[in-house]
Amino acid sequence: MIKDNQKYFNRLHLLVDAIVVVISYLLAWYIKFCTIFADTEPGAGALDMRTYFSFLYFVIPEYIVLYYFFNMYAPKRATRRKYEIEAIIKANTVGIVVFIVFLYFIHQNHFSRFMMGAFFLVNIIATTICRTMIRNLLLYFRKKGYNLKYMLLVGYSRAAEEYITRINANPQWGYVVRGILDDRIPSGTIYKGVKVVGRVENIRYILPENKLDEIAITLSLKDYDHLEYIVDLCEKSGVHTKFIPDYNSLVPSHPYTEDLMGLPVINIRYVPLTNTLNWVAKRAVDIIGSSLGILISSPIMIITALAIRFTSRGPVIFKQERVGLHNKVFHMYKFRTMELQKASVEEKAWTVKDDPRVTRIGKFLRRTSLDELPQLFNILLGEMSLVGPRPERPQFVEKFKEEIPRYMIKHQVRPGLTGWAQVNGYRGDTSIRKRIEYDLFYIENWTMSMDIKIMLLTLFKGFVNKNAY
Repeated sequence: MIKDNQKYFNRLHLLVDAIVVVISYLLAWYIKFCTIFADTEPGAGALDMRTYFSFLYFVIPEYIVLYYFFNMYAPKRATRRKYEIEAIIKANTVGIVVFIVFLYFIHQNHFSRFMMGAFFLVNIIATTICRTMIRNLLLYFRKKGYNLKYMLLVGYSRAAEEYITRINANPQWGYVVRGILDDRIPSGTIYKGVKVVGRVENIRYILPENKLDEIAITLSLKDYDHLEYIVDLCEKSGVHTKFIPDYNSLVPSHPYTEDLMGLPVINIRYVPLTNTLNWVAKRAVDIIGSSLGILISSPIMIITALAIRFTSRGPVIFKQERVGLHNKVFHMYKFRTMELQKASVEEKAWTVKDDPRVTRIGKFLRRTSLDELPQLFNILLGEMSLVGPRPERPQFVEKFKEEIPRYMIKHQVRPGLTGWAQVNGYRGDTSIRKRIEYDLFYIENWTMSMDIKIMLLTLFKGFVNKNAY
């Protein structure tokens, strides 16, 4: 049983981390004082070897505590490796800052800064290598049938099926589902090798007889009136119990909870840009980016304006109503790429391949996305952002919100000049559903680094677009 040996494994993990910290510290000292980086003539106040090593009495417990606070001792079966590496970097960054503050408070001004930097880098590298080796070792044992977690699912639902699918697709996690208990599905029903073994009430007899590491409650939404009773049954067993809600169709990604004076409140959807600091940071980038964009592209815009003026009749700038943040309608600006037409005709449909309404210069502007440059002024005015879901016309918003689930969520953020859907090829005459799928991913997973990535992808591959007609 995993739970019988987990505490020993955790203690061993802690000991290994302590040893890695010591080795990294000693190696940093060696690099500084016993290699080409060593000072030939130590200056006044230089510390001796014993003094340097005495600081290990502070450094070792400091890093172990920080590793604990950064959840580096939590089970990592289903955690992606990149998140563990991020935790190692964060813990070491905080660790070196705390160490510097500690040295300041004890008035120790002669500790080598070079050694601090060397320790910081060496410890990150050594800890990452060590943790990777442990992961690979555990993976090897799990493939051999050791270090497995045996589970029982209570309730047959979409959540149960998705859970089983993920477990089967990731054998390195080491989970084994013994069976499913359900009152509606007949015993003997099998889903991807996992059998329904009885009714929920049978948990009273199964738990004493089977050695289980975990119980997962995967009830269908229509059975939630029995949830309290089933949780009580599971907790009486003393086996670790987890709850996998069957609301993927309602909440497809990252719900989050808040505490309302002891009452947990589940927010259906987490939108990072509702955070004030995130909003301010993104708006600052928009102002700076659009200002620079206008300045740099002004010669191109002037040439484009002249080309449009001398090759077709009508205004240079085309403005069109679009739906933006909080469903507010604004006028989006573009260089005109089509022949003049009545508004009633223009509103009926968007441009398709070989559209006769598109002018000769318009085809080039659409293909290269240069017709979008006037939207830099929309961004400067705060109506749009450099990165975000592309805005749509009001009549199509009314149509799509009835046809496409969660379509209106895109209006919880400012629309963008470019976006995650666009750099993945979904613009112009492409699937609206796929565009919304990519837009929702962006909205719920926004980071500043993601915006930078999208802008770079737009620069390198987004201007020339085969789907722009």
